Amino acid sequence: MSKIGAAQAPVTLVTGAAGGLGRAVVARLRDRGHRVWATDLALAEIPCGAPMGVSSLDVTDAAAVQECVTRIAGEWGRLDHVVHLAGRAGRGPLDDVTLEDWNSLLAVNLTSAFVLAKAAHRALGHSKGTLTLTSSTNGLNGGSALSGPAYAVAKAGIVNLVRYLAKEWAGEGIRVNCIAPGPIATPMVTGRFQGEALAALERSVPLARDDGRIGTPNHFAHAVEYLLSPAAAFVTGTVMNLSGGVVLD
Repeated sequence: MSKIGAAQAPVTLVTGAAGGLGRAVVARLRDRGHRVWATDLALAEIPCGAPMGVSSLDVTDAAAVQECVTRIAGEWGRLDHVVHLAGRAGRGPLDDVTLEDWNSLLAVNLTSAFVLAKAAHRALGHSKGTLTLTSSTNGLNGGSALSGPAYAVAKAGIVNLVRYLAKEWAGEGIRVNCIAPGPIATPMVTGRFQGEALAALERSVPLARDDGRIGTPNHFAHAVEYLLSPAAAFVTGTVMNLSGGVVLD
């Protein structure tokens, strides 16, 4: 994707923009000429500067999500891409998970994607744009007590939501895909695992055995860039396995 003039620059909404993945994705897309509208609850953590919009957003609030999409289309005239990164890990085992925990994790990791898809559908249809969601290796291999059952179920749900929407929206020219990352060096991972626990996690990633490092946010950002680019014009309904070999398709 080459840099483009401001008038023709694609408009991209990124949720969860203050997180480790979000910051890398925002930086990469801005570098490639996108006008990025970045949202998160932690506004202070989002790097600012034109061409960029920043707003607080609770992705589980359907009215707020619709208002955000309407505002972007109204102020910038279009919406070409939506990259949904907002989410939260849980932990298990099942007996330790309350119904409140379960509902909360599904709301932020799965229902939010449904809400965002409904809100952005019309705008993405006008632009023949893309929706990119975030799954996880937990959604492909059943997960573990490290992130818990609700997280694994939510991320598996993302996979089939992507497949469903890819078929339903194909006639409108909207492409829908998701990325399923394995361990990535973000605060969500490095904040939970230190010492031997982190070393064991690194040993579980085949490609990390080459240099002892797990995936980086930039690996994820490059994957997003590809899925949004003309190079992926014939790619939809795809789950991009970004796990360094943890999961083998």
